[in-house]
Amino acid sequence: MRVSLISGDMAQGKAVETTQTQRGAPSVFPEGQNGGTDVSSTYFHHKVPIPDDDSQMWFSFRKLWAFTGPGFLMSIAYLDPGNIESDLQSGAKAGFKLLWVLLGATIIGLLLQRLAARLGVVTGMHLAEVCNRQYPTVPRIVLWLMVELAIIGSDMQEVIGCAIAFNLLSSGRIPLWGGVLITIIDTFVFLFLDKYGLRKLEAFFGVLITIMAITFGYEYVTVRPDQGELLKGMFMPYCEGCGPVQLEQAVGIVGAVIMPHNIYLHSALVKSRQIDRSSKKELKEANKYFFIESTIALFLSFLINVFVVAVFAEAVYGRTNIEVVRVFLTQHRMLPLSLQGVVLGCIFGPAALYIWAVGILAAGQSSTMTGTYSGQFVMEGFLNLRWSRFSRVLLTRSIAITPTLLVAIFQDVTHLTGMNDFLNVLQSMQLPFALIPILTFTSLSSLMSEFANGLFWKIGGGVVILLVCCINMYFVVIYVTSLNSVWLYVLAAFLCIAYLGFVGYLVSIFYI
Repeated sequence: MRVSLISGDMAQGKAVETTQTQRGAPSVFPEGQNGGTDVSSTYFHHKVPIPDDDSQMWFSFRKLWAFTGPGFLMSIAYLDPGNIESDLQSGAKAGFKLLWVLLGATIIGLLLQRLAARLGVVTGMHLAEVCNRQYPTVPRIVLWLMVELAIIGSDMQEVIGCAIAFNLLSSGRIPLWGGVLITIIDTFVFLFLDKYGLRKLEAFFGVLITIMAITFGYEYVTVRPDQGELLKGMFMPYCEGCGPVQLEQAVGIVGAVIMPHNIYLHSALVKSRQIDRSSKKELKEANKYFFIESTIALFLSFLINVFVVAVFAEAVYGRTNIEVVRVFLTQHRMLPLSLQGVVLGCIFGPAALYIWAVGILAAGQSSTMTGTYSGQFVMEGFLNLRWSRFSRVLLTRSIAITPTLLVAIFQDVTHLTGMNDFLNVLQSMQLPFALIPILTFTSLSSLMSEFANGLFWKIGGGVVILLVCCINMYFVVIYVTSLNSVWLYVLAAFLCIAYLGFVGYLVSIFYI
């Protein structure tokens, strides 16, 4: 593999030289020119200090606590409304049979997040900044647009989730379009939370994750799913009696769990800790603790996702719509607009419905904030452009809200669900634009020094990326063929050719 570390602005012919610091690990860019700009340029106004520990112990809880935060913010993307929707559909369509897919996708996600954190720790730059310096101008702009599409798609799912939650909590008094408008206001309110300090912001996200764990955990305990079937579905990679519907849902799980903009986000969040990058010892220590923290965070997110799958597997799988409606009619309750709430409200009582809505609201609000951070890091990194948070959110949220608001006004929740399926396809197609760069850059010894990926990681990572891309391309084909339009088939064919051509370029450029 031969790579020239050339600045993204190729027209100016500025070569970027690798410099070796006195104490070991290389600084890829000269001091003052690197991507490790002051952290205040990416939201955070200070860096969290790491306590000294003179003991020779391999593990320190004090240090783990200091490093705790970025992984939990990253894990929010595994709990956004798009994931919750995928979980409940999985439980409703396949019961417990696809839990092993959820487990596998979460493990793959953890390994990719490990690469993202290592890139940020070792280089002092996040993934978008590295892309800015490694790719020529045109591919860099195309890559940026693809990542922005993923962020906007995720933002739309968060708006949909919050709108449904407000509708359920108000017993239908707040219409869907009203919930969409409310999300405009609360987003700007949350933007000012980081003014109170980074650790307080991380604690706030911890509270939201706790709310999700309690609310969805309550539903799990209330439903009391079959534990034997649950464990069987989680650890036996087999789906007895499954057909195309279950296969499509399995693909949807992978697409919902592994999100492209989350790779960019995590590589930036780890820059919030004070690390001496000239010290190999501190770099190894940071990589270790960030990996431990990410493992804990994704384990918790996995449990929450399992709660949702299990609830709908026990409550809905094997039941017909007529059976659910019969329960509704006997209880004489007004039909809410969300099928999720109908099922839980009709079968397990109104408390289950409202607690479910609180959990959905927490998921939507937390992922709204992390999506905002992702967008800021991506724009700053790819374009070297500094926008205020207000301007950035005003742009992306306006793009996200406009089509969602129109559907909410003129259609119903069924069409919002259809839009959510389309957004999952959209984000699936963006996966290569995060996976290929992160594997490539973390494999470069000229960039990562001794922290570069070994042969095992290169081969394993390549297989995982190929597998994920093939799975998601299948997801795209399934979705397009369901549209039943020749013109859409032709348009999709041309777009797929362009898409695969660009993916091939990203793979091959470093071998030329």
